[in-house]
Amino acid sequence: MLRLSVLEQSIATVGRPNKAAISNALELAKHCEFLGYDRFWVSEHHNHATIVGTAPEILIAAIATSTQKIRVGSAGIMLPHYSAFKVAEQFRVLDALAPGRIDLGLGRAPGSDGRTAFALNPLANERPAQFPADVRDLRAWLTGASLPENHPFARLQAFPRGDTVPEIWILGSSNYGAQIAAHFGLPYCFAWFFTDGQGAPQALDIYRETFQPSVLCPEPHAGLCVWALAAPTDEEAHFHYSSRAKWRLFRDRGVFLPIEAPEVASRHEYDEVELERLERDRTTAFVGTASKVTDQIAQLGKQLEIDEMALVTWVYDEDVRKKSFALIADSFNLEAKGVGG
Repeated sequence: MLRLSVLEQSIATVGRPNKAAISNALELAKHCEFLGYDRFWVSEHHNHATIVGTAPEILIAAIATSTQKIRVGSAGIMLPHYSAFKVAEQFRVLDALAPGRIDLGLGRAPGSDGRTAFALNPLANERPAQFPADVRDLRAWLTGASLPENHPFARLQAFPRGDTVPEIWILGSSNYGAQIAAHFGLPYCFAWFFTDGQGAPQALDIYRETFQPSVLCPEPHAGLCVWALAAPTDEEAHFHYSSRAKWRLFRDRGVFLPIEAPEVASRHEYDEVELERLERDRTTAFVGTASKVTDQIAQLGKQLEIDEMALVTWVYDEDVRKKSFALIADSFNLEAKGVGG
């Protein structure tokens, strides 16, 4: 049975303060818990006028203490910006707040531009190459496993200790992340929505073919993150999708702005090149009625033999977003957990 989860990116909207994106994330997490989604992940971006979620570890703490059953985590922590030891400590604290419900998704990309990456870490050019070693160290500090005897920090321990351990995932949009996940025996999630599906079959094949079983994950466990929006009619869904569609066209020109209301975005006059781009986008973003969207999700999951699917949704109207997740949950027959709202 395909498991469904949520990726929250804290999207800024025209005419509203950025803090609304953060408060919306908290409310959406409680809503999705009530609906029966498995996980609620939050992303990390920096110096980005659209995606204003910059501190996932803080947002995770707020969500974890506001929910009871849904797993909460990062998608992901961009590890080259930080000390692996500090990240281990942060997620040990999070696990103490919500034992057995914390996920730690790790990424290697900067989640920003090059200048911002250097502002976060002056060694930004060097750190991505250390990603495999950082993953090794972080896993050891989280689980209490031993590091090599000659490791300069082999005797360090990440506190607080507990009976449960955050579930580590490797996130990616290329073969590299798949190789890292396979090497360390960790679950892997491919960002389908980011690449428009390009590279997903190859990365997943590499992950499964080279997977090395571990205590944490004895068998390959693969996920996809896709863009999805459901509404009572196809016309309504595409009307609300117009906010994201126009944003993507401006993004391709290097312009990052808060998303507009669909009443504004839908009036944009597209040229032929832009219309062709919109049509390509519609083939990899799942937009329409709940039955149409869930059929597309299920078909893709079956085609790529996916264990879990995370859904990301950008719309201007938060009630429309909540309704979308409710429609998909109902169509998938998710079991409501009886908490949240």
